[in-house]
Amino acid sequence: MFLIREATTADVDAILQIAKQTWWPTYEPLLGKEQVAYMLAELYTADKITKQITEKQQTFLLLIEDNQPVAFAAYSARPEDAEIYKLHKLYCLPVTQGKGYGKILINAVADKVIAAGKHTLDLNVNRFNNAKNFYEKMGFTVILEENIPIGPYCMNDYVMRKEL
Repeated sequence: MFLIREATTADVDAILQIAKQTWWPTYEPLLGKEQVAYMLAELYTADKITKQITEKQQTFLLLIEDNQPVAFAAYSARPEDAEIYKLHKLYCLPVTQGKGYGKILINAVADKVIAAGKHTLDLNVNRFNNAKNFYEKMGFTVILEENIPIGPYCMNDYVMRKEL
């Protein structure tokens, strides 16, 4: 049994725990320990997630299974083009992967985008991340490659798009 609800600042610690438990097994083999540690410290601090929630920079959806947060997604309209929404984050605890929660969260985000009167959802995925195959099964297609500097590192991503 699960439910999805919009996250509040009271959920910041749960979001950080899910991110940390997901990032290490996902990204360490691709990026190495130092880059994962750096990126988590840059992107996943209580202050940054709190600000994203309180200033409505991103809307976080939290998936709760048996009263425990186990997955989340975060999305927003693109600042440079409000017709296009971006899925910024999608992480499910490793123990829940395979239960369909990623698909459920993407569909929940898609429903919110459609309810906002928009019909395009983008996301970035590391070019070497197996999640690319999952996103393709969900109807996303690669529209371009993007290299994003983050401190001394570079994120080598695909930008993927789904028309809703």
